[in-house]
Amino acid sequence: MKNEELFSILKEKFREIAQEHQLFDKEITVRCRALSPEEAIGKTERKDFPILTGKDIMIQAEFDGGIGQAYTCAPTEFSGTLQEILEFDVLNNIHDRGIFIAALNAVTRRYGICDRSIHCKNDGPESCAEKAMEYLAETYGKDLNIAQVGYQPAMLEGLSRTFEHVRVLDLDPAHVGKTHFGICVLDGVKDYEETILDWADLVLCTGSTLANASIENFLDIGKDVLFYGTTGAGAAALMGWKRLCYAD
Repeated sequence: MKNEELFSILKEKFREIAQEHQLFDKEITVRCRALSPEEAIGKTERKDFPILTGKDIMIQAEFDGGIGQAYTCAPTEFSGTLQEILEFDVLNNIHDRGIFIAALNAVTRRYGICDRSIHCKNDGPESCAEKAMEYLAETYGKDLNIAQVGYQPAMLEGLSRTFEHVRVLDLDPAHVGKTHFGICVLDGVKDYEETILDWADLVLCTGSTLANASIENFLDIGKDVLFYGTTGAGAAALMGWKRLCYAD
């Protein structure tokens, strides 16, 4: 599935939710703002999370008690209606896309369509990684090739300790070529085909691929893909994607 089709479907599903709950007839405001690293992830013992090094920014949308978050490299403040958001150029404008995703997460959380839309804090990422490793080992066994998409250190360290065959891809030049936990970070573009399509049995993919629009490379690829993190919460629920997340 290409991005054009995906974002069109998500917009239509978002519009259907608004119509079902008669949101167009109400004066409802979606507030969206960037979070500080401490607001987003709390105080962690590990200091190598991308959000703590300034590579990623988390934005948060609030809608009638529902909270939705999304990582983006182009954070934008916004306050407006769902009607305005549905008119955004989600496909081509990265600022619009971040707001759309955060708002989608907030609205779907508000109506119980999705869950786990708020990032875990403090020791949460470490606990999440431990639970994820237990689930993966029990569900898939340990004799398989696992590719992680997106450098998430707690998850990668857990994979390196639990599985023998692990690769990781990232788009950030600051990570590519460096070795973490005995695993060299591969180029998310150059090494994509050989690692994801040819080598991997299972793909753990950051939901942030939805925000940077690289997600089309991980849909309908003929193998299990588990999206981790909170960015893809609403989209995963609406599209039926498998998700690995132990957040709120």
